[in-house]
Amino acid sequence: MRVYRKLKQNWEFHRAYTRGVSLVSPNFVLYVCKGRKEQLRLGITAGKKIGTAVSRNRAKRVITAAFDVCAPHMPLGYDCVVVARTRILNTKSNIVALEMQKLLRKQDLWIE
Repeated sequence: MRVYRKLKQNWEFHRAYTRGVSLVSPNFVLYVCKGRKEQLRLGITAGKKIGTAVSRNRAKRVITAAFDVCAPHMPLGYDCVVVARTRILNTKSNIVALEMQKLLRKQDLWIE
């Protein structure tokens, strides 16, 4: 299992939004940009449109579980920001992981 770090600073998220490539799915939007360090980093955003704090935390857990499956197949040196959409509340993490894998393959960011 590959270890990844969390994005925490606002400027790190903003850099991913402006410089990164956006990959759209019905359940989430994935922004991927080249990072400065040789490590994989993840940031998750779930706005108030998702619902209450319980709903937002569930969306974050689903995204984190899906990223745990995809992280070993991703190259190092990238920052990923995942923005949750409302439909993710009714979706299991394995479905989200398959969608994430499909988007990463589309951008040639998937290593077998």
